[in-house]
Amino acid sequence: MSGRRIPVMIPRLGEEEAQAAADAVRSGWVAQGPRVARFEQEFAALVGAGHGVAVSSCTTALHLALVVLEVGRGDEVIVPSFSFIATANAVRYVGATPVFADVDLATGNLTVATVDAVRTPRTRAVIGVHQGGVPFDVAALRSAADGWGVALIEDAACAAGSTAYGQPVGAGSAISAWSFHPRKLLTTGEGGMVTTDDPACAARLRRLREHGMNVSAADRHASAQPVLESYLETAFNYRMTDIQAAIGLVQLGRLVGLVAQRRALAARYHDLLATIDGLVPVRDPAHGETNFQSFWVLINQEYGVGRDEVLAELAAAGVSARRGIMAAHLEPAYADVTSAPLPVTERLTRDSLILPLHHALTEDDQDHIVGVLRKLAG
Repeated sequence: MSGRRIPVMIPRLGEEEAQAAADAVRSGWVAQGPRVARFEQEFAALVGAGHGVAVSSCTTALHLALVVLEVGRGDEVIVPSFSFIATANAVRYVGATPVFADVDLATGNLTVATVDAVRTPRTRAVIGVHQGGVPFDVAALRSAADGWGVALIEDAACAAGSTAYGQPVGAGSAISAWSFHPRKLLTTGEGGMVTTDDPACAARLRRLREHGMNVSAADRHASAQPVLESYLETAFNYRMTDIQAAIGLVQLGRLVGLVAQRRALAARYHDLLATIDGLVPVRDPAHGETNFQSFWVLINQEYGVGRDEVLAELAAAGVSARRGIMAAHLEPAYADVTSAPLPVTERLTRDSLILPLHHALTEDDQDHIVGVLRKLAG
């Protein structure tokens, strides 16, 4: 193997982010403060939501979404198994039961039919995941959830910059959870956000992330008069720092360009892979456009080589690809959960892989990657 290495993902970080973080440190205000407030406002505006509440991760965002909806013991929450395990874990945090539903083969997303197939009288909520940045059919699933009388939480961890029906993912959502992990297009290192159009919901989310205080620490310190805070309920410490928010504010300015670049690289992958039988790359659904946070490829039988062998050959050629998205119901942590058959989920997690896609990927890199795949196909 040559010394060539093509990583699966590189966060787009530069001197502007470094300077913004340094400015936050020099300001003396490094905890949750004015930069967090500005980041919340600008991110909410970007995704078409009324309010943003910054938190420490998308996992904590999902947890708070369930808490504010008062989902708890005895309730069921329908989730895709085809998702990072945090989606299901958040349901267990509130004492509710995760119920796994299957997904659509082309998008990896829940559909009205797959949710309805496992819905029971105990169903209180559905967590729909915009998997890998591919938007699920928000109009259909929101309408169905309203008709069933259950809450719809959108796990938009991967979906900053994706659209559904011409609107940003997040627009019109009752409550959405977002991630700013380095694998995402928009990163703050770690961090997350909850967005909502409901001001009362946003106000409670702000209390819940900060120990249940009736006044934030930032507002208390900014007051010229002593403030005697109260703690209204048992809550959490899920705050974002101003250092993270400073980086996030710079990242917001990069998002449109990053999405355009990734979509152009994805289009080139589609052209190159079109001549190889048995490889089916992820594409835009009819109802929206993906940001291509992940570029996954499904391996069909006619390709003739299994997924794990493909990963090994790519690694030998210096290409850092990854297995497809996990299936939570197959993990030891969920061995005690009895689920309905999930044939599409199991097919996708067994037979798909994620190819490198990031701002530093070159056409020469893509030619090399696809060359390995073409050679394997014989």
